[in-house]
Amino acid sequence: MAMVELSVVCLGTGTTSVSDVVAVAEREIRASGLASRLNPMSTTLEGDLGDIFALVERIHDKLEEAGYGRISTSIKIDDRRDRPGPRMDAKLKSVEEKLK
Repeated sequence: MAMVELSVVCLGTGTTSVSDVVAVAEREIRASGLASRLNPMSTTLEGDLGDIFALVERIHDKLEEAGYGRISTSIKIDDRRDRPGPRMDAKLKSVEEKLK
């Protein structure tokens, strides 16, 4: 099961704010049914890598439909195949336990 950090911004919008872009992406993410966690600077997704890539493509399509002509997406992938998921909460718990 993969964990993917996703950050999407659109260029040439005439504003420094990206919240409208994030809202379009987040609606698509929530509709996907994939486990996700919205963070101040990115969104973490968890699931099958193929499903996540398909979601990223849908996000790009929705942003194009919303009138954005240039989309910049950063993706960081942690594709751990030696353990079953879900892993988001387990990773955080592991660090918290070590901080005690």
